Amino acid sequence: MTGNTLRTFALLAGMTALFMGIGFLLGGTAGALIALVFAGGMNLFAWWNSGDMVLRMHGAREIRGDENDPALRQYFADTQHLARKAQMPAPRVYVIASQQPNAFATGRDPSHAAVAATEGLLRALSREEVQGVMAHELAHVKNRDTLTMTVTATLAGAIAMLANFAIFFGGNNRAGFLGSLALMILAPLAAGLVQSAISRTREYEADRVGAEIHGNPMALASALEKIERMARGMVNEEAERNPATAHMFIIHPLNGQRMDNLFSTHPDTANRIDRLRQMAGTAAMVRSGPWGPRGPWG
Repeated sequence: MTGNTLRTFALLAGMTALFMGIGFLLGGTAGALIALVFAGGMNLFAWWNSGDMVLRMHGAREIRGDENDPALRQYFADTQHLARKAQMPAPRVYVIASQQPNAFATGRDPSHAAVAATEGLLRALSREEVQGVMAHELAHVKNRDTLTMTVTATLAGAIAMLANFAIFFGGNNRAGFLGSLALMILAPLAAGLVQSAISRTREYEADRVGAEIHGNPMALASALEKIERMARGMVNEEAERNPATAHMFIIHPLNGQRMDNLFSTHPDTANRIDRLRQMAGTAAMVRSGPWGPRGPWG
C-alpha cells in the first residue's frame, strides 16, 4: 500500500470520526452510534450509486461512436483507445453542456466507470490535449480514486447537514447554544479541509499515471495550462450548485467565484505542470541515451 493510499485512508477515517463526534455532541453515545450507522449507510449508497449520481448532478449526456458531431465521435474513439492502452475496461463516455473547459471521472470501480468532458473543453483544446485530459481521468479510474472522491463528497455534505442541525438543538445537546454555533461553522470547514487534502493527494498521482498512459506528459501539461487560464473567467453553473463535487474535476471548477479559491480542492496548477515537464525531460533523456529507450540491458 502506497503512502498516498495510507494518507487517503487516514483522512477518510478522520472525516468519519468528525461525523461521529458531531453525533456525540448532539446525542451522546447513542448519537455517535447513530452517526456511525448513518455514515456507513451513506458510504454504501455512494459506493453503489456514485457514477450515476454525479453525472445527473451535472446534466451529463452519454455519447457513443455514432454521434453526428465529428468532435464527439473523435472524443469517444480516443477515450476507448486510451482505455485499451491502459489495459482497463472501456468507460461510458459523457459530455456536459458547460462552456467552462473541464472534465471528471466517476464510478465505483473500473468496470462501472464513466468519464465526462464539457463542451467547452472539447472546443478549446487540441485533440492531443483532450487525449491527455482523458488519460488523466482514466488514471483516476485505474487508481480507484473515483470511489474515494465520491464517498468524500458524500461525507462532507452530510457533515455540513448534521452541523446545521446542531443549531436547532442548541439548548438540548452537550455543546450548548454557543458550542452548536461554533460547530455549525467549524465542522463543515474541517470537512472541507480534509476533502481538499484527499483530492490534492490523488491529483498528482493521476497526472503521473495519466501521462504514462498517454505517452506525452506535455500534452497534459499544455491542457492544464489552458484549462486553468480559461476556467478562471467562466462560471460552471452546475458545479456552483453542487460544490461538494468540485474536487472531482481536473481543474477546480469554482474559480468563477473568488471566495472559492480560499479552500481549493486541487494542488497548484503550476506545480502540476512543473512535475509533468520533469517527466517529459526524463523521458527525453532516456530516449536520447546511447542504448535507446530500454538501456544497455534492453
